[in-house]
This record gives sequence, structure tokens and C-alpha cells, in this order.
Amino acid sequence: MKRAIAGGCALGLATGWNISNTGAIASDLAHRYGVGLATVGLFTTALFVTHLAAQIPGGRASDQFGARRAGLVALVVIAIFSGLSMVAPVAWLAIVTRALTGFGTAVAFVAGSAYVRAAGGSPAMQGVFGGSGLAAGGSALAVVPQVERWLGWRAPYATAVAVALLGLVVLGAAPPDERRARPRPAAGLRAGVLLDRRLHRLAVLYSASLGLSVTLGNWVVTMLDRHGGLGKGTAGAIGSMTLALGILTRPLGGWILHEHPARARLAVGVSLAGGAAGTILLAAARPPLVAALGAALVGVAVGIPFAPAFTGAALLRPDSPAAAVGLVNGAAAAVILVGTPLLGLSFGLPGDGRAGFGVVAALWLGALLLLPTARQLGVAATGAQRSRSG
Repeated sequence: MKRAIAGGCALGLATGWNISNTGAIASDLAHRYGVGLATVGLFTTALFVTHLAAQIPGGRASDQFGARRAGLVALVVIAIFSGLSMVAPVAWLAIVTRALTGFGTAVAFVAGSAYVRAAGGSPAMQGVFGGSGLAAGGSALAVVPQVERWLGWRAPYATAVAVALLGLVVLGAAPPDERRARPRPAAGLRAGVLLDRRLHRLAVLYSASLGLSVTLGNWVVTMLDRHGGLGKGTAGAIGSMTLALGILTRPLGGWILHEHPARARLAVGVSLAGGAAGTILLAAARPPLVAALGAALVGVAVGIPFAPAFTGAALLRPDSPAAAVGLVNGAAAAVILVGTPLLGLSFGLPGDGRAGFGVVAALWLGALLLLPTARQLGVAATGAQRSRSG
């Protein structure tokens, strides 16, 4: 079990690292490539486009060929195309190779979740897996600038190759996931997950939890710098909590689902309300303690719904569990892809970004109104499994 959890987390680490590695030294990359920051931003956008497109196909690959096998292939893809990114500092090459890397990150994340589940991991272990992805994103922001001293502009890509190769070693040493015959879809249910309405509320939930949190995380430092009178360092420290706390709150959400399933839906609902309140406090931006409280509330909201959303999706579609998780995760990627530039545009409107933060707060509340049922969150099934194990 421990080796399987480690293998799943290795896949989460490889995904999270690639989401933030180029942003860690964006200004230096812009100088070396001879382009503007907007073009460097396309390095991440290109990855997210294919990361989004490959979610459901990646889930189907995990369902059909096994999560561990799909994950190993995904790590190879990440290593190869991250390596090709180091050939020359040419913008079109970086955009193409990053887009191809996105196919690997998509399959890696969905396969990681599926592998932890196939190995018998509890919802709490799903939370640990989810936390590994966020931890990797934060670690890349800290490590890549240090590695740049020796490797220069190649640092984001070289570290991505290293993380992928380490993942291959860890996952390669993990046990094969047990291949089980997939049940047929329930009577009257479409075979495809895309049109399964039971999954749509879970997709909305995770789109708010991860999608809105990452969107805010991209602009919270700018908000605090402009309206809070805070220095870049203080603003960055406060803003980092919007995502960094997910390292703790994702396992916490899984623990609640496993140990106190009757309270899981309430916890998810409270976290969404907290996300809305936290966004408003961040828009207020001052005093610093108010801004820090807002960032902490968003950090709770990014974590608590993770395990219920992924566990619920897999339990609702036992015939295609990884594809169902891919749909839920892909919805959040779509929000990040669209929402991040739109929120940035709001800084050019009256209020200098505050109107955009207000819209995000309203979206948190909209997700609360569409809160999935206890059954959709996997509460009943999780409670029954816990009773049997007890």
C-alpha cells in the first residue's frame, strides 16, 4: 500500500511541477527568449489547453490499460518533451513542446488518482495524493529560481525531467494495480461520462474549489500590492496561502469523508461559503490580518472538496471511474484557462480588479447553490465501506 501511495503521489508531483515551473522565472525567460511576459504566459497556457483536452481520454486509458501503466507512459511523455524544450530558447518550440507535455500531465494526474484508488487507498489517501500536486507547484516556485543559477533558462525544463525520472523510479517500484472487470453502465445510462448529469454538479464543485482558487492565486499578489499597501514579499506570503493550505486541507477533506461521512457534505458547503467570504476579504486587501484570513479561507476551499469530488465521481461511474474523474478535473482546468486572463482584465476596469474579485465571490456562492447530494459525494458508499471495515 505504501509503495502504491508513493507511486500515485509521484504522478501528482510531476503534474503540479509542470503547472508552475515556467512561471517561477517568467521575467528571466522573457529576457532569454527575447519576448514579452505575455508570450511566456503562453508556455503555461499551451500546457493547460492539452491538459484540459486529454482529461477524459486519459481517464479512459487508465480504465482500459491500468492506471500504473498509463502513468508510466505519461511520465515518459513529460520527460521527453520537457527535454526537447531545452534544445533552444525559441518561443515557438517552447509552446509546442509544452503543449505536448500537457498530454502527459493530464494522463499522469488522472492515473495517479485512479492508481491510489485501485490500490485500496481511502478518501484520506486521495487527499494526500491531491496535496502532493499542490505541494509540487509550490516547490517549483521555490526550487526553479535556485536551479537557474546553474542551468539558466533551462532550469524549468531540466527540473521537470528530473521530477519525471524520479517518478518513473518510484512508480516502477510500486506494485501493479489489480485489473478488474469493469461493470456495465447502469440501465438507461449513457456509456459516455460527458453527458452524465450526475457528474455535472461534481464538476461545478471542483471547478470552484480548484479553478477559482488558482484563478485568484494568479492575481491575489497584484490585488494586495495595489490596494493593501503591502510589499511584494508580504503580499506573496499572504497570497501563497490560497493554494499552499490545500496541502493540508485536501487530506483533511478526505479524512472527514472517511471518518465522519455524515458531516462531509456540510464541510464541503461551509468551505464554498468560506471561499466566497475569503475572496471578499482579499478584495478589501487591508489590514494585513484581514487579507491573511481571506487567503486562509480560500486555502480551505481549495482542499476540502477534493476527495469528496473525486471519490464521488469514481463511485458514480464504476464502469469508467478514471474517465469520470477526468471530466471533473477537466472542468476545473477549463475555469483556470478562461478565468485567469478574464480576472486579469478586470484590473483595467473601475475598481482596479475588485469588480472581478466580486464576480469570483458570486461564482463561489453559485457553486454552493449547486452543491452535490450526499450520494453524489460518495458519502453513503464511503460510510458503508467504513462500517464493513470496522
